[in-house]
Amino acid sequence: MTSPNPSLAGALSREQLRALIESDHPLITGFIDLDNQIQPNGIDLTLREVAHHNGQGAIGVDSADRVLPDLDPLEFDANGWLMLAPGIYHIVYNEVVDIPVSLMALGRPRSSLARCGVSIVTAVWDAGYNGRSTSMLVVENPAGFRVQKDARVMQLVFFGMSEATADGYRGRYQGENIG
Repeated sequence: MTSPNPSLAGALSREQLRALIESDHPLITGFIDLDNQIQPNGIDLTLREVAHHNGQGAIGVDSADRVLPDLDPLEFDANGWLMLAPGIYHIVYNEVVDIPVSLMALGRPRSSLARCGVSIVTAVWDAGYNGRSTSMLVVENPAGFRVQKDARVMQLVFFGMSEATADGYRGRYQGENIG
């Protein structure tokens, strides 16, 4: 295994993220406005698509038993807005991440969403993952929630690993939503 880069230990700062984004092998592409999206402790991801789940999913012991529900895309209005009733939604981000084997990331909803009665459920962004990620958006506010296409909805926080992994992510979602 390779040695960790001591300058990338712990959560990455705005300056470290900018350097990695502007490098020859960018950490993130497809952003809307980097100066607006980059934060002291992460980068805000923006909303590209929203869909309803249509049908049942399943997770078994074997990966072959994994079934994802079909999705029914929702259309933004002429001004780019959606009115979402209480419920769960599948969302896709604009940004494509390409995480080296020495980093991993965690996503957290922006605090304004919580103040509106909305949350985002995420998983770990593994070392070696590349793709345009998805998450679950949960509208719990009984009055619903309005959201605009390209709005900043989640902050992705990157962490330097104590040691780079020899074998990065190789799962089903590698390269998702970028073809």
